[in-house]
Order: sequence, then structure tokens, then C-alpha cells
Amino acid sequence: MANIVIVGTQWGDEGKGKIVDLLAADADMVVRFQGGNNAGHTMVVNGEQFICHLIPSGILQKKLCVIGNGVVVDPAVLIEEIDYLESKGISVGPDLLLISDRAHVIMPYHKLIDHGREKMKGDKKIGTTGRGIGPSYEDKATRRGVRFVDLVDPETFQERLDAIVPEKNFYLENFLATETVDLELTRVQYAAYADRLRPYVANVSVALQAAGKTGKQILFEGAQGTHLDIDHGTYPFVTSSNTVSGNACSGSGVGPKDIHGVIGIVKAYTTRVGAGPFPSELFDDIGNLLQKTGAEFGATTGRKRRCGWLDTVILNNAVRLNGLTGLAITKLDVLDELDEIKICVAYELKGRRISEVPANLNHLAACQPVYETLPGWRKDIRGIRRFADLPAVARQYLERIEALTGVPIQIISVGPGREETIVTHNPFHR
Repeated sequence: MANIVIVGTQWGDEGKGKIVDLLAADADMVVRFQGGNNAGHTMVVNGEQFICHLIPSGILQKKLCVIGNGVVVDPAVLIEEIDYLESKGISVGPDLLLISDRAHVIMPYHKLIDHGREKMKGDKKIGTTGRGIGPSYEDKATRRGVRFVDLVDPETFQERLDAIVPEKNFYLENFLATETVDLELTRVQYAAYADRLRPYVANVSVALQAAGKTGKQILFEGAQGTHLDIDHGTYPFVTSSNTVSGNACSGSGVGPKDIHGVIGIVKAYTTRVGAGPFPSELFDDIGNLLQKTGAEFGATTGRKRRCGWLDTVILNNAVRLNGLTGLAITKLDVLDELDEIKICVAYELKGRRISEVPANLNHLAACQPVYETLPGWRKDIRGIRRFADLPAVARQYLERIEALTGVPIQIISVGPGREETIVTHNPFHR
């Protein structure tokens, strides 16, 4: 038996959805432990694309999927996603999906606050998706949140609305100068959501403990990436939750002893959506090629992703913060056309060579990448299924990543399809 955590090592969009979908074949349960519908996982199965924002990718493998207490959930989006998957023949009944009774609910005022704040900031905006994620986590921290256990209890839910909505409306109207929330309309809408989702709501911690006692294997699925972590990322250009592997425990209700491995997903180059420093970003034809060939658009927002060379300063920060036991390299095939490939191995800051990510964003923005240059392979690798069959220079690139990080590469993605993958070691096979 093994329980494995999957995390992104960069700024999100590393291809976690495909890897989770792949590994879910050996898992009995797949658990989402943080974030909200500000993240999107894209999977391609038999040529058909599926995009999930809240429901774990394991649903395509017909595995029991769990939305943990660390997730903030927009019930309307969740219901829409259930209906979307079922329209494609994917069953998402209460026998295959559990929602933690302690997960917090995104309310209409959260989204209005999100949009209103970004509008006020103008050019200094953070680049939030506007889904109400941050304001929902704020209310969680200040004990003004609404949990699913409250949502499915009409009396408690009404009490929460009566206490919270007047305050939110005052803030929306008098500070953000935007529209307010109709309390009665919200009550009616959310009562309908509660009726639809009530069969899914459960004590997830207890369910996970029971699964562990019977020898079931659990896959914990993170959203976003390490450098969007609220504590360890490029703050304030971060998300509103802890994206690192340690939150798999607190965001789902299991103890650290129940985690047996952590796989970091690494795009073969680096991308970032939204604002914030990005030392290895490319502004030339190669950056454009990576963006175009890699179809680098956000699954949730559709925003074009910024692209650059692989940054092992960023990657090694993720190795340390997450306690990585293995790497999964994605989109290696996107580099097929390049004559040479660079790896950022350090930064130069004010004449000093450094190998850590500065907390001061002005310093990080001033960092100049120090590169190593390797030859490109100039060959289509999408049909390759064994590591030994990769071009020698492609193997050299991967082996250099292992040497720079000290972490073995266990999975290599050479295309978007589930089958377009080289597995050198399955983390569930201990």
C-alpha cells in the first residue's frame, strides 16, 4: 500500500491533470486538498479532451474522488461540472464523489469583492481569476465563512446569511462602489444547490482513515504550483492557499505518517500566468514557439501563459519545500524543434551568484539567469514509450535535471494523450 501526493513545482499549469489521471489507475481514491475553481486540469483520453476545475482527475478512471476540507467550493460550478462530465458519459454520483462537510462555500459576495478589488487596483492588480477564491479563504480565516455542513442545514445557513450579508453589502456599496447581494435570492439559489449536493457531503477524514485501514491506495492531488503558495510563493503574486505537499494532510484530514511519497510535476520548460517576477522568461521567437507549440493558454481563464527556459533554482526550491521523492517531466515533446536548450542553474544578483529564490520580489525581478546550454534533439518523440529509445541528447537533458535536483525522474510525458507517456517507475509500486 502507498499514498502519494502530486504537486506542481513551478507556477502551476505543469500538467498535473494528466499525471493524476495516469496514476489514478493504481489508486483507489483521489483527493483534492486545496484551491478552488481557479485551477483547471486538462486530460486527453482516446483523443477526447476533458477539463476539470474541482472534481479530481481520477473521476475518468472511475475512482472514488474526494474534495477535501482545504478546498473552497463554488456549488454552482461544481454542479455544472458534474453535469458536464455526465453528459460525456462519466458517472459522478455520490458513490464516486465525496465533499468534505468542512469545506468552505464560495458565496456571491466573494466573487463581487474579487472583481471589485481588481478593478480598483488598475495596473497594480494581482491577476486573480475573479472566482472569489481569495475572499472565501479570508472569511475562513476570520471565522465568517460558510461550510458545507452549514449549507445543507437550512436554519444554520439562514443564520449565517443574516449575519454576513449586511456587512458584505456595506463594503461592496460604500468602498468598492459595486453591486450588492440580494439576501433572499441567495438563500433560494443556495438552498437548491444544497438539495442537489447534500448526498455528496461527508466527513472526509473518517472516510480516508477507513480506506487506509483496508489497504486502499490514495492519491492526493494539488492545484496550482509551489511558487503560488501563500507562504512560500512569490507573494503577493500567489494564490490564497498552501499549495505545497504538507497541506495534503491538513487539507484532507490525514496525518503525515500516511504519506509515502511526493511526486513533483515539472514542465520541461517554465510558464507563468499573470503578474510577478519570472527570471527565465523569454521574450523572443523561442518564447513564442514554446507558447504556440505547447498551446500555453490557461485551462480556467484562457489567458496566454508567459514562457521561459527550465529554471532549476525554482525547481530546487520546490524539491526542498515539498520533500519530493520523484519527478514527472511533462511536455518534453514541445522542445523537439529546438537546436539548443538552456537550463537556468543559478541567478546573478548584484554581481553575486545565488542559488536560492529571494523573498524580496524586487531582488527576484533583478535576478539574471545563469544558463547551461545543451544540444536539442530535433526529432519527434511523441511515439516513444521507453526511456532507452529517446534520443541520446534528450536523455542527457533529463539526466542533467536529475543531477541538478538530486531527485529521480519517474514519469516522462511526450504528448498530451494518456498513452503518450514513459514510466520508469510507478510510485505506487514500492
